[in-house]
Amino acid sequence: MAQRIIPLVDHRTAALPTPHAAVPSPAGTLVDARGRPLRDLRISVTDRCNFRCSYCMPKEVFDSQYAYLPHSALLRFEEIARLARLFMAHGVRKLRLTGGEPLLRKDIETLIEQLAALRTADGQPPEITLTTNAALLTRKAQALKDAGLNRVTVSLDGLDDTVFRRMNDVDFPVAQVLAGIEAAQTAGLTPIKVNMVVKRGTNDAQILPMARHFRGSGVVLRFIEYMDVGATNGWRMDEVLPSADVIRLLQTKFSLVPLQASAPGETAERWSYAGADGLHDPALGEIGVISSVTQAFCGDCNRARLSMDGKLFLCLFAGQGYDLRALLRGSDGGRPPATDADIEAAIAAIWQGRTDHYSELRASLPPEATEGMRRVEMSYIGG
Repeated sequence: MAQRIIPLVDHRTAALPTPHAAVPSPAGTLVDARGRPLRDLRISVTDRCNFRCSYCMPKEVFDSQYAYLPHSALLRFEEIARLARLFMAHGVRKLRLTGGEPLLRKDIETLIEQLAALRTADGQPPEITLTTNAALLTRKAQALKDAGLNRVTVSLDGLDDTVFRRMNDVDFPVAQVLAGIEAAQTAGLTPIKVNMVVKRGTNDAQILPMARHFRGSGVVLRFIEYMDVGATNGWRMDEVLPSADVIRLLQTKFSLVPLQASAPGETAERWSYAGADGLHDPALGEIGVISSVTQAFCGDCNRARLSMDGKLFLCLFAGQGYDLRALLRGSDGGRPPATDADIEAAIAAIWQGRTDHYSELRASLPPEATEGMRRVEMSYIGG
């Protein structure tokens, strides 16, 4: 077996220069250089996690000696809410809280309350979601709902307890995740989505058991192709199980009907379980596949990502971000904090210059051409 080499290069502190430009007042519509609107802001609130999943935070790198960011480096809740408000003036409608594991951030409910008080450019409340491993969800679900969270997405990579404990690499039992999902349903954090990252030869035998378990439960199960995010997960193309193969496997046991996308820029290809008449049966629910490797969806990607220390990334596979925290707080050299208008202008200039389309490049280039590309870790900017 080939020795696994994990690079230990830390890209967290490097940042692209933040442009300063005169831009008209936000009008609720901002498009990038490829005509893609800005609609979705994913906000990482911590770089810490209580799992050590090999595809995200492998224990070989994120061990007891790993230097996490100090609390002072993290954006304060008021800073996150301020940036979210300015992004919403440019057209953002959906705010997703991620990590690391976002429920590890102390008093996360306070941030949710602040975000829930915001309004979009046309006066509507934002959709606020949160992605979690559900380890803390049983005791947090009702408080999250009361604070204004709309729904949760849960990461769960298998139902077999042995497989799941091996994948999370901290010996965490699957039963506690399922209890967290049940608590979220009881609290009304619905529709719940469950994301399963599929690695060929690791947990692909869990595809059918997962489908059987969540069919008819009201939970939307989504299968995600194992991605080359960051540099520490030892990604190999031969461990990717294409979504087309996942669908073919599911069709050996279930009758599936394709569904239309529910919103522009949606990454999941949707399928519904068919009833006896061969048509979509809402009571049986639906599944989705996210073909992040074999079927690029860069063309209508409308998502920006904000790291926990205030860097703006324009792609999940980006190597560097733009330092918005420096605008919020000013610089050590004496530059004062930026005004709202200054930050709005910077956001607009950054997004309008966006040309990112890594997944399309990956599909068009030989594997060796992308191996050395600089990419930030998923645990730093969320999935």
